[in-house]
Amino acid sequence: MSSLFTIPPPDHDNFQLERGLRRRGFTRVAGTDEVGRGPLAGPVVAACVLLPPSCDPRPFIDSKNTTHEQRLEIARLIHESKAAIGIGVASHKRIDTINILQASLLAMKLAVYHLTAVAARPDYLLVDGKFEVPLQIAQQSLIRGESYSGSIAAASIIAKLYRDALMNTLHQKYPCYGFCHNKGYATEFHRRAIAEYGPCPVHRLSFRGVREFVL
Repeated sequence: MSSLFTIPPPDHDNFQLERGLRRRGFTRVAGTDEVGRGPLAGPVVAACVLLPPSCDPRPFIDSKNTTHEQRLEIARLIHESKAAIGIGVASHKRIDTINILQASLLAMKLAVYHLTAVAARPDYLLVDGKFEVPLQIAQQSLIRGESYSGSIAAASIIAKLYRDALMNTLHQKYPCYGFCHNKGYATEFHRRAIAEYGPCPVHRLSFRGVREFVL
């Protein structure tokens, strides 16, 4: 039901895929993306966003190309557009159990479930990355999908803000690792803290940079 392709980024129109799918008869085209594959600690988080056909998606860009303040502003625009949003979270324990790729796909699957529960089940998914979400829904995988789909870009913004908030909360419990600054990524400060204090309960014990310090 899905295929993998890469197309040139549009000059200004990041909603052409969604409009094309609607012309083909799909009425609930959603984009999904995940954040948090690389960190040494914390969950991987995905969002699934269904934008209304009338919205202006041009401000919705890849979360990696934005500051925190810009992401907050973009999220405000996403919510004001009356977008339907689902969130999925796969914990550090699940990552250690099934590996980070499968946990990322699980988080996206859970995000679709959440969207279905709060709004409506998508009839087509635009998925960031190389792999399809394990669901019986028509879908398209897109390498660097945030560059081509406003729906995927919106999902990346929502997922990034949600995960950052989770990591800020974890910082309150485990302040010595600096999660409020590094969000669990392998910064020099974070790696030194693991070496000094050992892993905490939310570290990914299967990841290099952590497993070496597991007793």
